[in-house]
Amino acid sequence: MSSRGLPGFLRRTLRVDYSFDEDEDNNYDDNKSTVRVETAEHLSTDNGDLSDHANDDDEEEIAFERTSNPQAFHASSGDSMEAAVSATTPASETNHNGDSSVSSYEVVEHDSNIQNGNYDESPRQEVASKYAANTGNETLDLQPDTSQLPQRSYREIQFDKVMSADVINMEELRKLAWNGIPSRHRATVWKILLGYLPTNQSRRAASLARKRGEYRDAVRQHYDIDDDTRTAQEQETLRQVLVDVPRTAPEVALFRNERVRRILARLLYVWAMRHPASSYVQGINDLATPLIVVFLADYYEGEDVLDGHVMNHLPEERLDELEADVYWCLTNLLSGIQDHYTSDQPGVQRMVMRLEELVRRIDVDLCTHLEEMGVQFLQFSFRWMNCLLLREFDLRCIVRLWDTYISEKDGFEGFHVYVCAAFLCQYSPQLQAMTFDEVLNFFQNAKDSTQDWTDTEIEMLLSQSFVLNSLFGSGQSAHLTSGNTR
Repeated sequence: MSSRGLPGFLRRTLRVDYSFDEDEDNNYDDNKSTVRVETAEHLSTDNGDLSDHANDDDEEEIAFERTSNPQAFHASSGDSMEAAVSATTPASETNHNGDSSVSSYEVVEHDSNIQNGNYDESPRQEVASKYAANTGNETLDLQPDTSQLPQRSYREIQFDKVMSADVINMEELRKLAWNGIPSRHRATVWKILLGYLPTNQSRRAASLARKRGEYRDAVRQHYDIDDDTRTAQEQETLRQVLVDVPRTAPEVALFRNERVRRILARLLYVWAMRHPASSYVQGINDLATPLIVVFLADYYEGEDVLDGHVMNHLPEERLDELEADVYWCLTNLLSGIQDHYTSDQPGVQRMVMRLEELVRRIDVDLCTHLEEMGVQFLQFSFRWMNCLLLREFDLRCIVRLWDTYISEKDGFEGFHVYVCAAFLCQYSPQLQAMTFDEVLNFFQNAKDSTQDWTDTEIEMLLSQSFVLNSLFGSGQSAHLTSGNTR
């Protein structure tokens, strides 16, 4: 396979497999409860056009479908005028016949949410309150403000369905998470897939209380003690942690915040004390950053927290919970790749060798060029494996990348190698035209080439990685397990 043919082949091959068509989002119908708002675009016009419409259609009804009792809207201009907005049965497909005079706004809710009383009436009530009577010319102005209606994609609807279950279906959750997780569900999904939260909702509160209590005990045992009581090795570990924490994502304002640095130092040191086989190794500090960002954003409904402003008013109680949650999820993540951080880091060495073998099979020209210049894979890819590309991408991109990694059963080792291979081969033409110094500079500053990347580029990279995994690996990605043929 030529170096130029690979990206094009991958792009032509993969996107159809797990990208959802926009029309599928709009036409989705799973026999769920449906609430519609229907109105005519041109009902409100000057000089009594409303009455003209009524005359044309005899008794044309303006319907606002509700699950509760109908509401009437009143207007007065000397002579009182009353417009009743009544409930009707759900309308058939609207706007699919090319009729541009009617616009339909649809909010799809799961019947489980309705039965549980979780159905949010506020957006529709707010839209209803926008209907007003124009008393100046005795016409009724029915122009709904739809800006408050929730815009929910097919994927969000599916996540709502899976996450509302009493017991989470892990296979279905992994398939959904592979393609990206909505921000309002991301923290909970990560905690479940990392094995921190139980799949049974009734057990979660007790489990969180117990685990957070265990972490507080560990802090008192290992961190909140006099330095004189620490061994020489423990003092060296603490020193290394305190040196590395200020170096962690220094370009991100959030990680320059002293409160964040304090919790990061504490959880890293406690982890090292409880895992003496590996202890603390540079690179582990980077792995905690996506967890902190996602779990912190969960307290603020998924908003961007990278500017660090939220730390000005985050209560200490919430910060303690955040620290414990990050500690346990980091612990579970590292348990699957712990030999990456033991003596001589054999796990990282193994991944570098697999990457070189893979690239040699798909782009021999690139491998030959690197060999001729004396560039070894270990020189640039060791950091890719040790820090999981956290120093090559913006944190927002890393969060999307980790949605897929966490959904994969071997995401942080097996699938990560294919991501690195796809990333390297994307730049094969440029690399083959570079000198030795230029190649090393490219790898040292790879983030410069990805600084403008968004989720779109990350998803394309994941698409290419999936194809490589299908061709040269097991091909059993989480979103293509039994029962999923998309």
